[in-house]
Amino acid sequence: MTKRSATTPTPLRRTAGLLAGLALGVAVLAGCSSDGADTDCGLDACTVTFDRGVDARASILGVEAKLIGAQGDQVTVEVAGEQLSLTIGQQATEVGGFAVTLDSVTDQQVQIRVSRNAGG
Repeated sequence: MTKRSATTPTPLRRTAGLLAGLALGVAVLAGCSSDGADTDCGLDACTVTFDRGVDARASILGVEAKLIGAQGDQVTVEVAGEQLSLTIGQQATEVGGFAVTLDSVTDQQVQIRVSRNAGG
């Protein structure tokens, strides 16, 4: 029978693990990019605010979201290659493992929320 002593991580190991975790988190968040849109992303969800009247698009959570058009309180967006018609207050529309909701529509901007489905 061999005797093994319990080892505790050294401060250097803890620091290296923490830095690796932070680097991964920054890499995930840095994966968001946009043109004509602002993004506010976490690990599993992003809020995208599109500017109206421009070719607005954003790359979020590994997929592209694009504003196709807006009329009144109805908006057409393309998420993960599929076009969706959304209205404020409607339940989330599911597409490609994501849930998409329309948060707001103004004359200047359209705001949607894209989140990963729990089971997806």
